[in-house]
Amino acid sequence: MADIHVRQARLDDTQAISALYRSRIGAWQRLDERGQVQDVAYESLTIYERWLHGGPWMSIETGAIQLSHLLRGAGIPLVAEIDGYVVAYTEAYQGAEPSPFGVHLNMIDPVIHPHYPNAGLEASLIQYLLEQAKTLKCKQFLVSSALPDFRTVYQHSGLKPLATVRRFTLSAKTGQGFYRTVDHPNADAAQINGWHMPIGRLGSARQQWETLWPRTWDSLPEIRQRRTHRLLFNAAGQEALIYCQQQLYAPRSADISCWSPKPLTTQLLTAIRDWAHREGYRTLVMPVLEDTVKTLGSEAEPDGYFQETFGINV
Repeated sequence: MADIHVRQARLDDTQAISALYRSRIGAWQRLDERGQVQDVAYESLTIYERWLHGGPWMSIETGAIQLSHLLRGAGIPLVAEIDGYVVAYTEAYQGAEPSPFGVHLNMIDPVIHPHYPNAGLEASLIQYLLEQAKTLKCKQFLVSSALPDFRTVYQHSGLKPLATVRRFTLSAKTGQGFYRTVDHPNADAAQINGWHMPIGRLGSARQQWETLWPRTWDSLPEIRQRRTHRLLFNAAGQEALIYCQQQLYAPRSADISCWSPKPLTTQLLTAIRDWAHREGYRTLVMPVLEDTVKTLGSEAEPDGYFQETFGINV
């Protein structure tokens, strides 16, 4: 077994972390004037075109912004080294949600250097974060994954299946009911402490909040120009924070995320669908926990995607 050293990532690691993520991309591509896909050199792509291949870690420039956001308190970025070289990276987010998640530390799937697939890097990162979870007085260590290989690794590390999120599409349509909405730019994560995330919980409620709510990426004009809504809803007395973003290639479809002190109710769902219809959307994409599926009703259609959360007490 190689000698693995796990530590908090530093800004100086940005280039190495970006290289890990970019190593998973088989071809760099863009659309030409005729809308046809063409293979191109990485260097010829704009920062936004690189982003489209997998998010902020596709460029050193946006990777540095992501890492800076985490190091300022949004999350815990970690690297694993072998012989002084960065060979794995992950992020963890501290959160507090109702049962079954509780007060927890949630890790994202790590990215592993292709030359070290069986070096035990995942287990080393998990062990490090278990100790961090104890220090932070978390009750559980969690990890969510849609990848079968990682799910096997997590179970071998002693984590047990805890919850499953499945993704559905639902039409936007006018509905009966009183609700009001206001823009809500406040990005303080303390607002959602102890809240449910009945819609959009991919990873954890805190991870999604830090990814979606702050205007971290408004410096990229292409991202800034996409229709994005950050709203405070009140529907039949239920308060909720709703994030809605227009889909990139389907402008009348939108991805929905919701944080609320209560589970999803039919009144809140009706309000979201009515508001979205008035805004010109026709299809809403909603990842939900299995116990929320029944609230979506018979019109909701699954698209086959699912993500499983594993946990262990600390």
